[in-house]
Amino acid sequence: MTDAYTRLAAAASEWDELGPRLTPDDLHRLTLRLRAWRTSTGAAAQDAALGAARLLGELLPDRFPGGNRLVTTPDAPAGEHLGFRAEDLAVLLLDGHRMVGPVLGEVRDRLLAAPSLGDEEVLRTGCDPYAPALIRLRATGGPTRLPSFQFTPDGRLRNTVREVNLLLDADGDPWGAADWWLSPNAWLDAEPALLLGTADEPRLAETARLLTEGE
Repeated sequence: MTDAYTRLAAAASEWDELGPRLTPDDLHRLTLRLRAWRTSTGAAAQDAALGAARLLGELLPDRFPGGNRLVTTPDAPAGEHLGFRAEDLAVLLLDGHRMVGPVLGEVRDRLLAAPSLGDEEVLRTGCDPYAPALIRLRATGGPTRLPSFQFTPDGRLRNTVREVNLLLDADGDPWGAADWWLSPNAWLDAEPALLLGTADEPRLAETARLLTEGE
């Protein structure tokens, strides 16, 4: 017997090869089952995960043989295969980004754990959550989170953040921009976000410019 969650994780680990083999209708059917899994709890969630795993066996029998000989493990719903988790397949298909796997999945979790605001919270400050150059990260389950370092205490978008985010192409690569802000930087000897509002803030745009000019 195969654990359904492990099959979902295995599909995520090979998605670059497996995804192109599926038709738009296949992808739609799989997406519906993954969405049902993500939005359910208890036995309903297990049934939905089982349905998604069985569908993979139906659509890709050469890769996932064994028909319906599948089980779910309630106390280990994450599943794992080569460092990929079952949730990674949902991230790929439902959230539409590639921050998955043993390396990028950990980066995703770390960035989403940083203090952040939702669209409604940003709107209440009078700022536009869809303003150009804002970092917007799609969290697990679909809601968008905006790292809070981007805003002043009174809710305004920081001018330095806008300048740096444009240099880093935050619209095209929000995860890369967020990682730059929230990771130790050897040139700055600190996480860039921690220098906002300090005497070193002017160095941020200069450092980002040197990085982008060197690419």
